[in-house]
Amino acid sequence: MGLAAAFILGTLAIVRDRNKRIALVGVCSATLAVLLGGTNVQFDAIGQTPYSLGLDWFVLSLFFSALVFVPLERYLGKRALSPLRPGWRTDVAYFFMSHVLVQFILILVTASTSTVAGLAAFPTLKQLIQSMPVWLQFLAAVFVADMAQALLHRAYHNVPWLWRFHAVHNSSRHMDWLAGSRIHFVEIVLTRSCVLLPLLVLGFSTPAVNAYVILVGLQAVLAHANLGMRFGWLEYLLVLPRYHHWHHARQQDYVDVNYAIHLPLVDMLMGTFKLPRDQAHWPQEYGVMKLETVPKGILRQHVMPFRARKTFDAFVD
Repeated sequence: MGLAAAFILGTLAIVRDRNKRIALVGVCSATLAVLLGGTNVQFDAIGQTPYSLGLDWFVLSLFFSALVFVPLERYLGKRALSPLRPGWRTDVAYFFMSHVLVQFILILVTASTSTVAGLAAFPTLKQLIQSMPVWLQFLAAVFVADMAQALLHRAYHNVPWLWRFHAVHNSSRHMDWLAGSRIHFVEIVLTRSCVLLPLLVLGFSTPAVNAYVILVGLQAVLAHANLGMRFGWLEYLLVLPRYHHWHHARQQDYVDVNYAIHLPLVDMLMGTFKLPRDQAHWPQEYGVMKLETVPKGILRQHVMPFRARKTFDAFVD
């Protein structure tokens, strides 16, 4: 089906004079795949293993996220914003990278569970957590992880060398379901490690941790989405689009607020909660305060924190 779609859509694009170069590459690639036996590839039996790494999670996640959020943003969006807005190719590349990296991190977590479990310094607390049903462990894990991540998130904004990595994420000038994927790989590894390690040391079960990881993916998409819906009191219970959009606001009095990823309660406890009561009030502009400090493109953005250069001519728009 994929090969047939490549032929048909590629040919249509060429006929309609749309992106001929890209369409031609697609048609030639599909042709080469068929000539090499791509429609008749035989696989040996795959052995049993607790670990797996594949593109299926990325493809399915991208497909279903787009299937759900593109129509929602089209009809319920706060702003009229095309799915092909500036920077969308960069963010799709980030979407792919983050999904593959999260799989690697989960493999490492799964492989090291027994080793990390031996580091537990609070056996009584560990026993208490493990005696909970999985659903209660999940809720506790969300709070513990959100507190850890919010503290780290605040450090990203206040420690200059950490900000160089986090500025990539906050550089998004257009907020939609795809914008949350723009995260430097160093930040992904550092954040996931610092958040997952406490959960394992405290003895949370693998199902509870896996459920938390799924929530992270879902809420990251939702929190950045271009949805102008009024959620009422739920905005004070869960991190929803307007709440997180104010964190991304290019506005001086919002540069040090709303660090929570899941629960506004965490920001309330930290003293960093800030949300206009008027639910019709949204940020006018997004991005870092100094636009010229973050360059365009995933490769330049990944090199940027390691360079002495502080400003760039081709910066995010």
